[in-house]
Amino acid sequence: MYARGPIVDDLAARVRARVLVRIVPYLLLLYFVAYLDRVNISYAALEMRRDLSLTDHQYGFGAGIFFVGYFLFEIPGTLLVETWSARGWIARILVGWGLVACAMAFVRTATQFYWLRFLLGAAEAGFFPGVLVYLSHWFRAEDRARAFALFMLAVPLSNVIGAPVSGLLLGAHWAGLPGWRWLFLLEGLPAILLGVVTLFYLTDRPRDARWLSATEKTFLLEALAREAAETPVAPGWRSLARAVLRPQILLLVLAYFGIVTTSYGFSLWMPTMVKSLTHLSNLTVSLIATLPYIAGGICTAIAGWSSDRSGERRYHAIVPMLMAAGGLLVAIVAPTVSGWGLLSLALIGAGIYGFMPPFWAMPRWFLSGAAGATAVGLINSTGCLGGFVGPFLMGHLKSGGAGYGPGLAALGGTATFAALMIFLVRPPRRIAV
Repeated sequence: MYARGPIVDDLAARVRARVLVRIVPYLLLLYFVAYLDRVNISYAALEMRRDLSLTDHQYGFGAGIFFVGYFLFEIPGTLLVETWSARGWIARILVGWGLVACAMAFVRTATQFYWLRFLLGAAEAGFFPGVLVYLSHWFRAEDRARAFALFMLAVPLSNVIGAPVSGLLLGAHWAGLPGWRWLFLLEGLPAILLGVVTLFYLTDRPRDARWLSATEKTFLLEALAREAAETPVAPGWRSLARAVLRPQILLLVLAYFGIVTTSYGFSLWMPTMVKSLTHLSNLTVSLIATLPYIAGGICTAIAGWSSDRSGERRYHAIVPMLMAAGGLLVAIVAPTVSGWGLLSLALIGAGIYGFMPPFWAMPRWFLSGAAGATAVGLINSTGCLGGFVGPFLMGHLKSGGAGYGPGLAALGGTATFAALMIFLVRPPRRIAV
């Protein structure tokens, strides 16, 4: 047992830094590739919709059906990370989604589009919540929001870097294939290669880490064991079900559903919306589309650092959600690329990504072990159904000829709903808020 003091604090800082440098940048790279393969449809749609004659309704349905597959196959993945092998499961996911992502290059009909988006979601299911569970094996509770923030920087980075790359690929016409087909093919290949690398690079648990000294390993294992002993664990399937269905977990599910509805309803339609309102070139549209993600990356880093420093989680999640709602309202009255329009894009991006680090530090307030892993999977999988609802809702409301205003208003409402659900969450008394 290590008592608090200058020597122990120095040891804790050293262990945190070594784990952070070894694990998080690589996981960030994996999520970068995952998110790019998930949302590059929004850039491909600038040309693909015309070639395949997809209506607003068909595109919204196909973009969102990814999350139906994601929902159906996710929770088992978190349990496999907890009880089996993180690197084995993550490697399987990478290779599977890489193959499906490449197959998107050969889509010919709306039905094929639907099926491959569904299969992409099924193939990727379990990666994000699995990584969250994996990080909980390596970071103490007081350090997790910071680790989550660094990992989640992959989301804005994948768009900041991926948007202009996708814009350039749309202009390619190699071997008689249009640019959007090359976009899917070339952006899907890295996942397959990284799946092989993952088997050799990742370490499943601290006890297996040869890159930690014996003292560092013992300190980390004891700290994590002490935290696990203080957190409720649900033995048995019946108790497990009761634990993950407790009101506080269900509030987190509803909150995540609301913000994911907002996030994907906005991000999967944003390039098309900017293009139709401004009639700018694909490359210019893709460059404008980086603004929300630059703002999102900055807000993600600040929220994670501030939340860990203060120990407060709820309001660090609520404020970004309300920022997103406000940005969506501004977008309704300033739909063009003006000063107000650019401000709205920045507010939306900062809000829908800044909430994540403090939010994902909250489930482990209530449960650990298999129960904690199941809770994370339940929150992410059920909440991610909002990834179907958001794009479909935008396409449905627009297909009536009303423009983007009603859809943006609806997304503002779901962000506000998410903030309300987080406000209703009451942390355990032993957690400082």
